[in-house]
Amino acid sequence: MSDSKKEIEEGTTLNINFEKRGGLIPGVAQDAKDGTILMLGYVNQEAFDETLKVGMATFWSTSRNELWTKGKTSGDYLKLVNILVDCDQDAIVYQVEPQGAGACHTKDPVTGSARRTCFYRSVNMETGGLE
Repeated sequence: MSDSKKEIEEGTTLNINFEKRGGLIPGVAQDAKDGTILMLGYVNQEAFDETLKVGMATFWSTSRNELWTKGKTSGDYLKLVNILVDCDQDAIVYQVEPQGAGACHTKDPVTGSARRTCFYRSVNMETGGLE
């Protein structure tokens, strides 16, 4: 293993590889209290820097092609508690404290509130359908 690869995988120097996937890395938002996965977004250097600056989970909106601090329009902010970086330094987990009704842009049909997580459905392993 080269020294640079060993430093990335085993060292303590932050060197996130944004260029590996064209400038974007996957960023998972996880509830710091109970470990629930709230959402998945994409992060570029600008979004990462903004997250550190404002203390709120910030992503790069691939649909709008702009910086997106979760909650800026909905009020459902995700307050940063910690950031985990994977072994290759090409994916991150924002451990957060949700500040609003939910993390998802879709609404619960019963309450009309934002869903707590974007991962509210599961695959039925027998039928292959969604539950």
